[in-house]
Amino acid sequence: MPDRLTVRVNGETIEVEAGTTAAVASLIARVPSRTSVMGQPRTPFCGMGVCFECRMIIDGIPHSKSCQILVRPGMDIRTDE
Repeated sequence: MPDRLTVRVNGETIEVEAGTTAAVASLIARVPSRTSVMGQPRTPFCGMGVCFECRMIIDGIPHSKSCQILVRPGMDIRTDE
């Protein structure tokens, strides 16, 4: 496995370390994981899949818990922005 991988976050290509979660990739790209019903940007909170703040669309699958998913080369990570 390569040391660094290329993924897309909201269409922007970024490079991350192998073993990085999709949640951390969104933080590196400086985009919130989702927006609350009140319009506030939200970011991952618990980091263990309990709080659901990290939900994103990963490779077309909505509501994926991004803090539990390791990036793969070419992964497409989208938020609800």
